Amino acid sequence: QVQLVESGGDTVQTGGSLRLSCAASRSSFNMNTMGWYRQVPGKQRELVARISINGRTIYPDPVKGRFTISRDDAKSTLYLQMNNLKPEDTGVYYCNKLLPGTTKPILTWGQGTQVTVSS
Repeated sequence: QVQLVESGGDTVQTGGSLRLSCAASRSSFNMNTMGWYRQVPGKQRELVARISINGRTIYPDPVKGRFTISRDDAKSTLYLQMNNLKPEDTGVYYCNKLLPGTTKPILTWGQGTQVTVSS
C-alpha cells in the first residue's frame, strides 16, 4: 500500500507562495518525526524542514523565514507552506518519516510533487 502521497506543487513566479500537502497512513505518520525533502537534478535529496510529534520544527538556513512545516495528526497530513519562493527552490518535493534521532528517511518514497519557480 502507498504510504505517502504528496500534492500541491505548481509553477509560480519568483516571490509567490505554495502550500504542499502530504497524506500519510496513520501508522506512518502518528508518533513520528516527519520531514519534507526536495530533489534537484544533479544534486542530492535534501531535507528542507522537519517537525516532531510535539510540533517542534527545524529548518536549514536557505529556507528559514520562508517555509513553515506543520502537521495535522487527526488527518495524518503533513504540510509545507512556502512563501517568497525563489528559483533555487525549484525541485521535486517529497515527505517521509525520519528515523528517530536522525535525519534519515525510512519509508518508501512517494511520487513527490513538482515545484517550479520561474524568474
